[in-house]
Amino acid sequence: MAIGWLTVLKMVPWGDVIENAPKVATGAKKLWQTVGKKPVASASGAARPEVLRSESPDAAALQRQVAELQVAVADLHQQMLASSELIQALADQNTQLIRRVEVNRVRLLWLAALLLALVMALASGLF
Repeated sequence: MAIGWLTVLKMVPWGDVIENAPKVATGAKKLWQTVGKKPVASASGAARPEVLRSESPDAAALQRQVAELQVAVADLHQQMLASSELIQALADQNTQLIRRVEVNRVRLLWLAALLLALVMALASGLF
């Protein structure tokens, strides 16, 4: 099972992921700001009884259908807000993860250099 994951992780273009992480975070923030500014459609005033009484039965049916559609649009807007909030959170987590990966990469390079220096010192001391 671990071999499959290692293969998948080796195939990921980590350089591109690290390079594009700030762009993803910026895009998610813009999406959240755009979606968060839109007002939620209110369905409370959608079906006005005075209009329904004065209109024909077909018009009343259309008014009910419009009211139902407004409720559906309001629900979809709420789902879009929740989705964009989730995308924002995931983008922030991705940015943090990329920062940590970069710190670990630098530490690994320092450790490799230190190990190489120790090996060279040990080899020169033995010969």
